[in-house]
Amino acid sequence: MAVLEIRLYGDNVLRECAPPIEKVTDAERQLAQDMLETMYAYRGVGLAAPQVGFSKRIIVIDIEPDDDSHKPTILINPIILSQDGEVVLEEGCLSFPGIREEVKRPAEVVVEGLDETGRIVKIEEEGLMARALQHEIEHLDGILFIDHFSRLKRKLLKNQLNKIKQKEGQNGKGGRGDFK
Repeated sequence: MAVLEIRLYGDNVLRECAPPIEKVTDAERQLAQDMLETMYAYRGVGLAAPQVGFSKRIIVIDIEPDDDSHKPTILINPIILSQDGEVVLEEGCLSFPGIREEVKRPAEVVVEGLDETGRIVKIEEEGLMARALQHEIEHLDGILFIDHFSRLKRKLLKNQLNKIKQKEGQNGKGGRGDFK
């Protein structure tokens, strides 16, 4: 397993719609394991493949990383089947270091996808897990949590966002231009 580089806001891969995975292979399983190691190393609760530079529909989530009896969630080609309720809570994102803001999302979700063996799984979640599922699945479609912010909030964060973009641009993976 390996700790991968987190792609920051400004990297073009974060705005791509990742194509579905046709067949779960050892390559996808290895990527998922590397994503878990990366997520733990950066102290996140979720990670999507585009955040580590892969335009693939894979997410990993572990909302209880200190609980050894709790197994992390790995989903391939996840889709949201239904959503219910509404809650506003603070969110952060590894691709936006230092930015935490309130985001309105459905309180409950039903999600279907494939596990790392290729079997179809369906999960119903609420609370932090529901929020993490929605956040990571949106990454697969090029939707970022700042897209939920008001224009005013984005304007207030303009300097921070531009600094993140400039840092990503220095890494050579996009990030050119200023946030507007």
